[in-house]
Amino acid sequence: MMDETEFWELVDATREAAEGDPEEQADLLVERLIRLDPEMVLDFARHFEARYNRAYTWDLWGAAWILLDGAGDDAFDFFRCWLVGQGREVYEGAVHDPDELAELLADFDDEADGDGEELGYAADEAYEQLTGTVAPDLGIPAAPPEPLGSSLDLENQSLLAERFPRLWDRFAD
Repeated sequence: MMDETEFWELVDATREAAEGDPEEQADLLVERLIRLDPEMVLDFARHFEARYNRAYTWDLWGAAWILLDGAGDDAFDFFRCWLVGQGREVYEGAVHDPDELAELLADFDDEADGDGEELGYAADEAYEQLTGTVAPDLGIPAAPPEPLGSSLDLENQSLLAERFPRLWDRFAD
């Protein structure tokens, strides 16, 4: 059974080894996960999916919108994968207060950062390599149909600037 600490240690080790490149991090995660037994890979997938679902909030979408200079459904999905890939401190800080990302992120390049799509597939890929079959249902609650929290008009720049003053000052174009 993989606990939360082991989950975050895998995430941190692969991010550091990949020097922050999310695609490289995903490849390294697959390499590390295929050294584990299939049940541990599913445990990792459950930890990842639970955090990915927990990050489905309007406030985080607003933060992603500022950082990425706009973020539709897919871009926000990939942003949430990327956010999990940033490790426990950044992830927990952002979920608690998305405006904290202004302090938590040393740097952010909207061309290279914020898209962790491949991270979202790492556990599935590792499981398939190990077993030759598709990963079963993880048995955890699905993400809510709508983001949590009060809905935001993401196109309203003054609202975003007011809601996320530090992020806006640092990252808005």
